[in-house]
Amino acid sequence: MKQPGAILIALLTLAFLGVFLIWPLFQTLKGCFIHQGQVTLAFVGEVFQNPVYREGLWNSLALAVVTTLLVILLGLPLAMLAARCDFAGKSWLSGLILVPMILPPFVGAIGIRQLLGQYGVLNAVLVHFHLLDWPQAINWLGTGRFWAVAVTEALHLYPIFYLNAVAAIANLDPAMEEAAENLGCTGWRRFLRITLPLIMPGLFAGGIIVFIWSFTELGTPLMFDYSRVTAVQIYDGIKDIGVNPFPYALVVILLTASIGLYAAGKWLLGRTGYAMLAKAGPAAAPIQLTGPRAWLAVMAFGAVFLIAATPHLGVALTSVSQAWYRTILPSLWTGDHYLQALGHSMTLPSIQNSLRYASLAMVVDLFLGVAAAYVIVRSTLRWRGALDALTMLPLAVPGIIVAFGYIAMSQPGRWLAFLNPTDNPVPLLIIAYAVRRLPYVVRSAVAGFQQISVTLEEAAQNLGCPPVRTIIRISLPLISANLIAGGLLAFSFAMLEVSDSLMLAQKQMYFPITKALYELFQLLGEGRFIASALGVWAMVFLLITILAANSLLGKRLGTIFRI
Repeated sequence: MKQPGAILIALLTLAFLGVFLIWPLFQTLKGCFIHQGQVTLAFVGEVFQNPVYREGLWNSLALAVVTTLLVILLGLPLAMLAARCDFAGKSWLSGLILVPMILPPFVGAIGIRQLLGQYGVLNAVLVHFHLLDWPQAINWLGTGRFWAVAVTEALHLYPIFYLNAVAAIANLDPAMEEAAENLGCTGWRRFLRITLPLIMPGLFAGGIIVFIWSFTELGTPLMFDYSRVTAVQIYDGIKDIGVNPFPYALVVILLTASIGLYAAGKWLLGRTGYAMLAKAGPAAAPIQLTGPRAWLAVMAFGAVFLIAATPHLGVALTSVSQAWYRTILPSLWTGDHYLQALGHSMTLPSIQNSLRYASLAMVVDLFLGVAAAYVIVRSTLRWRGALDALTMLPLAVPGIIVAFGYIAMSQPGRWLAFLNPTDNPVPLLIIAYAVRRLPYVVRSAVAGFQQISVTLEEAAQNLGCPPVRTIIRISLPLISANLIAGGLLAFSFAMLEVSDSLMLAQKQMYFPITKALYELFQLLGEGRFIASALGVWAMVFLLITILAANSLLGKRLGTIFRI
């Protein structure tokens, strides 16, 4: 690619991310550290002195640690089985355990609340077996909201870690392990001393996304009424953002902690310096499991899927119930909620809004993502690595921080005040969705450009085809599968974006699906049933898109969820 064109594309991409990613972060920093024209650290200091804010930070950190540990316990053994072993049913079981990605954890909380509520399924089972009476019913969520949030998030996020772990194990040079085994290092010792250090970068790539996501998650704590976490405290502080500096300080602390933990992990991994020789031959043949060993592998995958599907099952049963109180299963069944979910005054406009917002965001992502990927792979710019890192930055910056930055930069009196979401959040919602999902398209396009030979483009240009036409006629058709997969993921995850939607959409006429779900759940009467039906519709939609993306990208799907 010619240097002037590469520079122009890179500058346009940098300008977009500069205005809608870096500038909002700068405005947040400004609101935290500058007060009445003076630089101050007082607000950050006050956060750590205030017991309420301090408890919120501690709970957020504890949630992130516990969620990440649960995800590793679920995902790593399955990844080892999937990468190293072969058994009957492996292919469809490997696809089945990705299903939990189809439901945002804050929607799954509806199902968990029905199962673990004081008059829910678990207590109904205990009463049925005469282990307790209804007057002594245990309020599981009242005493265990922390664990409810952590488990719900872990059951949604473990596929991201699993995909990265499978890719890391599949790329491991088998000669390294064979050499260790020949020297007497076998079993768990070989795994801990050889295998684990070599796959650690891949594990870190998935684990850090899980950690940051759970550390800054807003929707799930809101649904469980678990308000003593920093994300919810920031959400509650939006209403007086113009006069209250402490939400700014909380956002800055979240951002600093997220980036600091990520950098620390990278630094520690970088110091180990493990390297593998280029693989000269094919990878080691998978271990064929038969008989009891094959059944154990199937049971491992099946058990994780059944546990992870529990929130989905709760949502699905709630969506078809007319009465579900003190019983193991609904006492009255109905399918009317699905029709109401498509015809309710709040849901139908929200579906139309989300389709519009996500479609426009996907178009922006495809345009910017393909242009940036082409520069990253095909150009000779010395700073193309910095461009690659910047396009991946949205994965490391939580949605709640991006959304708060947009609110901060559009306050009255600032040069982007015309975008203030209290008037019309549509432009910022589209931009927020595009910025948050841009990495998916960039990674998909980069993988595609790396797989096609540059000689095909050079041959077309030698025959007189201009560069732009070469990209349109030669390059894009060859990577169309990658672009479809990246576009599908960007579109589907934008449809169910949580933090940006909850914070930016403040008027009902502009509600996207996730904000409508939250508001419906708060309504008395049939609100939670209609919200559950809308959640099931969303599950079906996202399941189709993820399966389509998985069929197009295969094992490369994991690289999309990698910082």
